[in-house]
Amino acid sequence: MSLLAGYPAGAQVAQNDQQHMNRVVPRAGAPASFADLTEQLQPAVVNIATRQRVTVNNNNPFAGTPFADMFGGGGRPTTREAQSLGSGFIVSASGYVVTNNHVITAEGRGEVEEITVTMPDGTEYPAELVGRDAASDLAVLKITRDKDFPFVNFGDSSQARVGDWVIAIGNPFGLGGTVTSGIVSAVYRNTKQGGAYDRYIQTDASINRGNSGGPLFDMEGNVIGINNAIFSPSGGSVGIGFAIPAEIASPIVDKLIKGEAIERGYLGVRIQPVTEDVAEALGIPENHGEFIQSVQPGEAAEKAGVQAGDVVLKVNGEDVTPEQSLSYLIANIEPGTTVPIELIRNGKTRNVKVTVGKRPSEDELAQQTFDPDGDVQNDPAQQAGEGILEDTLGIRAINLTPQIARQLGVKEDTTGVVVTAVDPNADAGRKGLQRGDLILTANYSRVSNLDELETVVKSAKAEGREAVLLRVQRRGRPAQYVPIRIR
Repeated sequence: MSLLAGYPAGAQVAQNDQQHMNRVVPRAGAPASFADLTEQLQPAVVNIATRQRVTVNNNNPFAGTPFADMFGGGGRPTTREAQSLGSGFIVSASGYVVTNNHVITAEGRGEVEEITVTMPDGTEYPAELVGRDAASDLAVLKITRDKDFPFVNFGDSSQARVGDWVIAIGNPFGLGGTVTSGIVSAVYRNTKQGGAYDRYIQTDASINRGNSGGPLFDMEGNVIGINNAIFSPSGGSVGIGFAIPAEIASPIVDKLIKGEAIERGYLGVRIQPVTEDVAEALGIPENHGEFIQSVQPGEAAEKAGVQAGDVVLKVNGEDVTPEQSLSYLIANIEPGTTVPIELIRNGKTRNVKVTVGKRPSEDELAQQTFDPDGDVQNDPAQQAGEGILEDTLGIRAINLTPQIARQLGVKEDTTGVVVTAVDPNADAGRKGLQRGDLILTANYSRVSNLDELETVVKSAKAEGREAVLLRVQRRGRPAQYVPIRIR
């Protein structure tokens, strides 16, 4: 049973003084006003601000010339202070606060130095990060004072229906407590962004930047969703907002509060929906099942005999549909559990038994899906790189995995590091290194990971050398040696 269940709906206070808050719920149907309900709930909705230290590249247009040092930094990365704003809500009298992970996560290559929670009356509290889960985009904070906090409870989002009234309370654009109303536009909306938790409540209640992490309430004052994202060609609200359903969020929040690890099931496959064209080609119904594009070596799917080209129809007896994706079904199965999977191969239905594996972390998954031609700024592999080579070689890189090796067209047992970004003002940029290049050796020493490459660079600097000789391989070309000057 949820730790957060079992309390009366609405913002509550501990009943130590035997004083009870009146439960105010608008009449059924279209409410004459949301004011009474809002007055009861708003004390438990908070604003969240972070102070961050962010590393940025100082692109010096005079790098490499006698004028480089006149402008400071010489093109090397510098740091700046940044801030972020979001929303959250208190779920216990002791001060546990729920919000989105992205609200309290540093942008780019930054570090969060301080988190502040502001109550509706303007009182500020320093917040401690209790736990966070990147996959579901949830986080729990803790604030403390000498008396109990007002709090709200999770409701049963599985009972939400299209057309139900909802209200959202949050901190859009840093304006403070703001209330908007609307209806449930869709339940279990798949946004086609992929991932194990691409399954949202859609609402037309106005949601904007800063509403992230705030609650979406039903008319009984229960949190049925956590406002998470919007669809907007303009950047503002166009009436299409998405909230993480409470039935997904509540168990994860419970585990984060208890300090328990969040473990999810994993198959090790790359999938795509069964589109009209795929369905026509295979002679199967559209939007039923998901198509297996590739299978990762050594993972659960391969061990069970699942193959690229299969279409998975059911997992443990449950249909795979756009609203209930393969990723979602598998993620919610405990690792180590053996389940039946029904699939189609060569027009014939087959059943296999799969012992579900453990889903890697989001950073590990990011490093498995490297697009050599992708957008560097928005690339998760770019963010996953440790950046230890920026100050020395002017590059960012990640370790080569068998999955990335396949994407680069090299053998899966190849060792090396993959360049994810290059500073154009560094010697590496001037020598033509680019995203997707594979570094095999440094000063004739084979490098199988970032640490080994940095060790070679440090040794070269200690010996007074001003450059290292890298052996670099680019897709479709033979490997070649390139001397790169050390910064």
